[in-house]
Amino acid sequence: MMAGHSRVRYVATGYPAGQDTEWAERVAAHQLRRSLKFTTEETIDLAGVLRSSQDPILIDCLGIWMTRILDSLSAWDTPRSVWDAELELQVSEFLNAWTLVTVPVCAVSNEVGMGVVPDTSSGRLFRDELGKLNTRIAAISDNVIFVIVGIPQILKGSL
Repeated sequence: MMAGHSRVRYVATGYPAGQDTEWAERVAAHQLRRSLKFTTEETIDLAGVLRSSQDPILIDCLGIWMTRILDSLSAWDTPRSVWDAELELQVSEFLNAWTLVTVPVCAVSNEVGMGVVPDTSSGRLFRDELGKLNTRIAAISDNVIFVIVGIPQILKGSL
């Protein structure tokens, strides 16, 4: 989707490698696969990126972004009443910026509604919150493309 652009702002939402050797190897391999036209930014401030970018944006990915937001709120083991308003604020800021962006944007996300219901509360929380985010962003996007086994299926709009 970004092939026709000479420059693309690649926004990586993943965790810094830190002491995790396996994660560092994954990140390094992923970086090597990226086109030279990508400028990489590692951040979870997606609203800020959308508001400031003058180049097309590729966000990779919303699932990791949601995980990092839930982590930052200690949502995994804290009552929803403590963090729910802040989560909604962060999601709403991102979605509002999405509607106002003036450059092409592509966001990668994980489909979480096709599998079994997770047997852990953290798994259900992640699935539910990412599922809601996916539904909300799909509703305000011009194009929604589901890629399964490398084959794009157009759900809304066009390629």
